[in-house]
Amino acid sequence: MVRRATPTYIRTMPETSLTILYFAWLREQIGTARQDIALPDGIATVAGLMAHLAAQSPAHAAAFAPERKVRCAVNQEFATPDTQIGPGDEIGFFPPVTGG
Repeated sequence: MVRRATPTYIRTMPETSLTILYFAWLREQIGTARQDIALPDGIATVAGLMAHLAAQSPAHAAAFAPERKVRCAVNQEFATPDTQIGPGDEIGFFPPVTGG
């Protein structure tokens, strides 16, 4: 009888981190599709995170400029600027989707 080892999964991100995903022109503007960052102290909403990110670099500032219409999802559910965020959340930013 061969015993199989039980897989051990090692969490590589601290519990206070967020995964941020950028889609479409946001990915191109910022230059990456994904960022893993520590949840900044005092940031508890999507709006707060967007303001924090906009201060990170000129590319982030351009992507999150007030005239840009950026949509957000928290843990793969549509979110509003006042949606609460917390450690371990996956935050996705994407442009408005239109269809016809």
